[in-house]
Amino acid sequence: MEAAVAALEAAAEKTAGAASSAKEAAVAASAAATEAAGAATAAKDAAVAALATAEQAAAASSAAKQAAEAAEAAAKESAAAAAATARELAAAMRYSKKRRFHQFDDGGSPGGNRDDRGNLDLISALPDDVLVSIISRLPTEDGARTQVISRRWLPLWRSARFNLVVDFRGSVSNSKLIACVSKILSEHLGPARRLSLNLGMPYGADVPLCGWERKVDDWLRCQTLNNLQELNLTNIRDMPLSVFRFAPTLCVARFILCDLPKSISTLRLNFPCLKQLTLHGISIMEDALHNLLSGCTALESLELTAISGIGAICISSQSLRCLAFYCASNTLQLVIKDAPSLERLLPRYPNWGRVTIEVIRAPKLEVLGLVSKGLSKFQFGTTIFEVKMIAVSLTTKIHTMKVLVLDSIGPNLDAVVDFLKCFPCLVRLYIISHPTKDMNNARKYDRLDPIECLELHLKKVVLMNYDGSKRPSVEFAKFFVLNSKLLKEMEIEVLNNRNDKWMANQRKQLCVDKRASRDARIELKIGTKKSDLPKLDTHDLSMADPFESGAFC
Repeated sequence: MEAAVAALEAAAEKTAGAASSAKEAAVAASAAATEAAGAATAAKDAAVAALATAEQAAAASSAAKQAAEAAEAAAKESAAAAAATARELAAAMRYSKKRRFHQFDDGGSPGGNRDDRGNLDLISALPDDVLVSIISRLPTEDGARTQVISRRWLPLWRSARFNLVVDFRGSVSNSKLIACVSKILSEHLGPARRLSLNLGMPYGADVPLCGWERKVDDWLRCQTLNNLQELNLTNIRDMPLSVFRFAPTLCVARFILCDLPKSISTLRLNFPCLKQLTLHGISIMEDALHNLLSGCTALESLELTAISGIGAICISSQSLRCLAFYCASNTLQLVIKDAPSLERLLPRYPNWGRVTIEVIRAPKLEVLGLVSKGLSKFQFGTTIFEVKMIAVSLTTKIHTMKVLVLDSIGPNLDAVVDFLKCFPCLVRLYIISHPTKDMNNARKYDRLDPIECLELHLKKVVLMNYDGSKRPSVEFAKFFVLNSKLLKEMEIEVLNNRNDKWMANQRKQLCVDKRASRDARIELKIGTKKSDLPKLDTHDLSMADPFESGAFC
């Protein structure tokens, strides 16, 4: 009995101990739960604060963006206003050839300066910096003529950045023009913004070409031209080395029908600010060209046209965004070795000579045109187009390409489809057709082998030189009508004048009512026969699609 009682007491003690331990554990758990709840509350508060901070940051970012847009709009408005005022002032200057301004010794105050009609000279009321900005936008002759307005205007032209445009093509009395240029360069205080010089002299000019190199060299060395930003030289043989003294500040350079210095291949050239370079109708060796380009570390747009003396061009540039080219020699090999910023590749006159293009690295390339049978080989990575631009290998796809211009043979649907497969994200397609009787474009769209750009991306198609009397042309156009699922706009430019009945019949043949994209606007319009050379401004990078407006006029 006693043993049983002892056992019960021992069990009771153990139970009490366990209960005490359980109680302590419960208390600890309660404390932990309380701490966890506090931590959760703190985390919630932190999340709310972070969200509020993010919202404030987003609001600040939005406000900054709006402020930037407003500043840009204000800058454009100010520039437009200054340009408009410059145009009005230029007109006034031309008017002043026939009518005199009455000058007073009041310094040009708006209350005293009137023309012979009694009108107030309100322009003179503007601040000096505004007037200087206006004068800098005027042609050289009009800018110089502003000095006759009043005493106040006398020093303004001499201190404004000026644009000196000298063109000997329309001047038979070159001796007078030479004297005028020399006088301007000696009297103007500078700085000059732009110098345009064309020595293409007309027949019968009173000053021969011999000895011009020294005169041009004297002009280029003039202190007035220090810190020149834009230089346009045309028809200058034996260009003097003094042209390179502008290298530190030059932003735009155009050399047309000029002979570059023969020592250019050995010079250490550095054009840190040059963004636009045009070389047209010049003869240059490969090493000289590559040496010149290697010194253009900020170059954004490059136009190489009618170049002779070279057989190969290798482009390696971190900054180049646009390249337009054609070569005057029989063969040319263009290699885009490393161009991480290149967005546009624009072959011009591709049917001249044998041209091969190889793109090794251009990860941002978006615009390509004009591509035609004149290119004997076009290679993107391991994808190769050869005879008549038919793909012999389609292993590499370029997903960045958005705009493509083709000078199609026939038109040849097989070749076009190969390009569509190579550029799966293509958005805009322009095709210049050359219909022939032996073409067969009755190709069917294989739904088991879909073309990504037709399914997901292609929004605009423009067909030029369309001949609805030839069945291959109809089948070619109908292919895009029936298979471009996201098409928004299709322009079909018809050769020759056609009546409404003919147009309606063409829409029926093209199955417009059965178009794959119900939102597509399909327009047939009268056009003119298009050449293979779109009219482009290589250096205008403001438009995402340079072919969109008037390029094929």
